[in-house]
Amino acid sequence: MNALTEAMVTIAMGIIGIAILAVLVSNRANTANVLGAAGSAFAKSIGAATAPVTGGGGGFSLPSVSGYGGY
Repeated sequence: MNALTEAMVTIAMGIIGIAILAVLVSNRANTANVLGAAGSAFAKSIGAATAPVTGGGGGFSLPSVSGYGGY
């Protein structure tokens, strides 16, 4: 990456960072609910991913088979 491209990427990342910060601290932002929803979605995704191993619900269920070919 040449120096010009690196400088442009650095400036763009700075602008994006400032925009994110401005949204998070805005008076009209619903930051707490947004973060709560994101955390809840992440927790549900983890639960769904580990459900086949842990036996938890996880939002979906896999059929259980007893033995080899048994019903």
